[in-house]
Amino acid sequence: MRLFVSIDLPDRLADAVADAQDRFADAEGLRFVDPKDAHLTLFFLGDTDPERVAEIESALERAVDAADTGPFELRVGGFGVFPALDYISVVWAGVREGAGIAETTRLNGLIERELADLGFEGDDHEFTPHITLARMNDARGKDLVQRVVREADPDLGSFQVDEIRLTESTLTNEGPVYETVRTVTW
Repeated sequence: MRLFVSIDLPDRLADAVADAQDRFADAEGLRFVDPKDAHLTLFFLGDTDPERVAEIESALERAVDAADTGPFELRVGGFGVFPALDYISVVWAGVREGAGIAETTRLNGLIERELADLGFEGDDHEFTPHITLARMNDARGKDLVQRVVREADPDLGSFQVDEIRLTESTLTNEGPVYETVRTVTW
């Protein structure tokens, strides 16, 4: 099973995600994420033996306990890209400064530490809390994407975070299908 740890956006923000994506609608070469599947990835585990789910869940519970945070507000807004405006592979909406950045960054670090103890490798780049809006397959729409990212600063809304999810991602021809495997709440 292909797994990742996430904070999922509530269904009520799907329209805001779709509206943000609409700003890039004329950019050729983009493949958009289904707005109802919008999430903030805290850790990508990749292909994982299903027998390990229980120990992963325990590691996530330890990370949440160590974070010692109650429910917190996360506000989504603004645009960005990975890896850079000159070469775009991912278009994203970010987490507003002071509205969940510290909490999500702390959770990411604690989750990464707990899962590293189980042999999972974290990313080799600095964590940037974000919600992926689209992936760029080719550079035909690069100029439009660059312009929108530089000029627009949308506010997609906020929500209370009181859980993280261990999610299975099954890749299909129509795009990924997500299924929650475990939920850890606080």
